[in-house]
Amino acid sequence: METIRDDKKIARYRQIGIITMFVSIGILLSGLFLGSNQIWSLLALGIGWLVAQVSLYLSNRYVRKPRADEALDEVLSKLVAEKVVKRGRVYHYCLPVPHVLLTPDGIVLFVLKYQRGNMEADGDKWRQTKVGLLNLNKYLAQESIGNPTREAELALQLMVNFLNKNVPEVEELPLAVLIAFTTVPNTQLDVQRSRVPAMHVSKVKGYLRQQWEKSKPMPKNHYEAIQAAFDKAASITG
Repeated sequence: METIRDDKKIARYRQIGIITMFVSIGILLSGLFLGSNQIWSLLALGIGWLVAQVSLYLSNRYVRKPRADEALDEVLSKLVAEKVVKRGRVYHYCLPVPHVLLTPDGIVLFVLKYQRGNMEADGDKWRQTKVGLLNLNKYLAQESIGNPTREAELALQLMVNFLNKNVPEVEELPLAVLIAFTTVPNTQLDVQRSRVPAMHVSKVKGYLRQQWEKSKPMPKNHYEAIQAAFDKAASITG
């Protein structure tokens, strides 16, 4: 299995994430030193918090080690080692959806999440608890869980639009979407009731193997047409 990754984009956003981290620290410190001027102090603290959120968003995706794409690659490599997958490509940060797996058995879109604490899902409703001291960590030290179900539905729609535009001859789109958490394995995930399949990234291998045992591979010409469209969008030649 070949991995296609936009390393330039990763390096660029990694640099921005690091820079904004130091900028946010500087602004927050200046806000504390401006304590005698309440208006300017509050303004600086507010701006610093916003910049810190930008840094947090970028750091979780492009700075933190292992990155989400690296954690996913480690799992997918086991599918190859166990000969569950013989052909395929993984695309990171170079298609309308950040993480895409293409195999003869279909296309899998991944919504990768990195959050601490306990995650609970009921249909399309998500809840994050026990994040840290008084749950302040959820607001100050990491991203909120948001709504992974909506993110998954958006990813699915983006890919459908892309394929309809670039591979119109493929009428039946073999698409699936997964929500995968790349947090430490002992993170408590109560996600069985999620409307979109959700699991820790370590469970992805077993889930895909089970699903592909029931599936029928797509026609060879469809697979090749989709790969050509993906490669073109990712600027892959040869």
